[in-house]
Amino acid sequence: MTVELVVRNCTIGTHVDRTPDAAIAVEDGTIVAVGTPDRMPAADRTVDAEGNLLVPGVIDCHIHNREPGLEYKEDWESATRAAAAGGVTTVVGMPNTEPIIDRPAHLERKFETGEAGAHVDFQSYAVVTSENIDLIPAIAEAGPLGFKIFLGSTVGDVPAPNDGEILEAMESIAETGKRLGFHEENGEIIDHVERRFREASKNRPIDHARSRPVIAEREAIERMCTFAEETGASVHMFHVSSGSGAEAVARAKARGVDVTAETTPHYLWFTEDVLREKGNVARIQPPIRDAAERDRLWRAFEDGAIDCVATDHAPHTDEEKGVDDPFGNTWESISGFVGLETEVPAMLTFVEQGRLSIEDWIYHHSTRPAQVWDMYPQKGSLRVGTDADFTIVDPDASWTLDDRDALHSKQTVTPFVGESFVGRATATVVRGEIVYEDGDVVGKSGYGTRVDVDSADESS
Repeated sequence: MTVELVVRNCTIGTHVDRTPDAAIAVEDGTIVAVGTPDRMPAADRTVDAEGNLLVPGVIDCHIHNREPGLEYKEDWESATRAAAAGGVTTVVGMPNTEPIIDRPAHLERKFETGEAGAHVDFQSYAVVTSENIDLIPAIAEAGPLGFKIFLGSTVGDVPAPNDGEILEAMESIAETGKRLGFHEENGEIIDHVERRFREASKNRPIDHARSRPVIAEREAIERMCTFAEETGASVHMFHVSSGSGAEAVARAKARGVDVTAETTPHYLWFTEDVLREKGNVARIQPPIRDAAERDRLWRAFEDGAIDCVATDHAPHTDEEKGVDDPFGNTWESISGFVGLETEVPAMLTFVEQGRLSIEDWIYHHSTRPAQVWDMYPQKGSLRVGTDADFTIVDPDASWTLDDRDALHSKQTVTPFVGESFVGRATATVVRGEIVYEDGDVVGKSGYGTRVDVDSADESS
């Protein structure tokens, strides 16, 4: 028997353990063997991993790829080119585009453009507003990964349903078996505080952060978990930024609510001091918090309140971010920055620092996202018969992001410029195809395909 690809001379890591001096074989895009090199079949191509670590492909279940309608910021091709370069094998696009992804035809358009342009595999969420609650069953039939509600004002100004409508939507979504995620900030609180700040000419970057206080996040989490408890819906909290918010998730989990949560590398890495050092470059919603909240977030992460790591990758132009005057009026800047190429290095740096183990990183960045969003074990497992998605990393590589122009997104504003890391992706493999190696994206645009979660094996 001859297979298409064998990767040798690697340590294979999963969320359970690590196996040194191992190898893995691929045929027709699936894993056909995992074990010692002497047990591998002959291959058309053999890759020497040079002793590096091979893990289940990293999944980023929160990116803004901006297509359709905002392609000047980013599109499927450029976002997934960055994903490939960052070691990410599957991404999930957010629905605040133009038009918003609020009906089957819009979702189908997003999938079609993804099939035409993506370098890695992908999916998308659909948004719920006051105007489309009756369309939820039809949208679910069109195959999104899940649904999202924006509770507070954010980029795109997608209006939040009222609480009665949210309860109705939860009941309908529960019947579909899909999960409903939230941008969980209480809109009335943040709109009120921002108005007061503007009236008082509080215009610094740090003022934007203070205008979206932790209580707005915590209250939204607690309210949505109460609604989920009432309706039986499965819910998810995107981009949890604070320890207070993560602790609210933990309390809901403890009483049996089906709630999952994610945080991002930037909330674990930075404190609000970055806004004083780098200005509106680091402006994001929800904002980066103070040191006390970051420390509480780390403790909640370590205690199991957080399921997933994602980026909230959110590209904007230099003009929109105000890069030429980063400490200018914060209300004239837009929130968000890119993260697909720094998430793996950031998490590996935390491993090097002893903040988490390799197994913990794999669990939060691959296995658990796949489980939460019904992609497991096809993604995130390294089981024989599943998709041959691998991220190969050098966990000892020391480097600094000196030049953002080296990034692969259309827009490259990020507060991680100047930050030093230990660890980086050396190769990215999607369904058996090497899409990134030796510093170059080598995969073809359009190779990536939509992950069909509705026909996936749901066993775990």
